[in-house]
Amino acid sequence: MAIKQLTSIEDLHQFVQQPGKHLLLKHSTTCPISAKANDEFQAYMNENESASAAMVLVIEDRPVSNHIAEEFAIKHESPQILLFEDGEVRWNTSHWKITKDSIKEALNV
Repeated sequence: MAIKQLTSIEDLHQFVQQPGKHLLLKHSTTCPISAKANDEFQAYMNENESASAAMVLVIEDRPVSNHIAEEFAIKHESPQILLFEDGEVRWNTSHWKITKDSIKEALNV
């Protein structure tokens, strides 16, 4: 399954409200730490193509990024990954803690 880019709050709500587990990466296109996190995210997705995943570009789509922090009461960080299940955040981490293994572990809990 391809990684969907969320560019509106409506896109975000549609993604989050789907049943099951979904990964969301908040990614900064100007940050080297975020580039590394994105590499890890992509590596996970390449091995788990059936996983549901989306990305928000925090600079380009700042209103969506800010809305995530507000709606789910999770401090904004970039890069940041969130695991949604049935409309709620079940796990999140940021920066260097975003690895293929940490994503795999979070989804297998």
